[in-house]
Amino acid sequence: MTVAQVELTDAQMAALKELAAKQGVPIGDLIRRGVDAVLRSLPRQAEEAQWGRARAVAGAFRSGVADLSARHDDYLADAIDP
Repeated sequence: MTVAQVELTDAQMAALKELAAKQGVPIGDLIRRGVDAVLRSLPRQAEEAQWGRARAVAGAFRSGVADLSARHDDYLADAIDP
């Protein structure tokens, strides 16, 4: 493990002490759980950003092909194996 020094507000420390006492765990355990929760949330945020970019460009381009939605599989097959 690595030791890290962090500054907490008095209110944060009081809340952590109270929670640690109720759960019977060290304050460090609670802090590590909090860090883990933040780190687990990051991929989700990145995924949501990717979906947002995809939604932003959906419908932004025109193929000029009138029946593309009906025959997309045929067009894809032709493009892959001309």
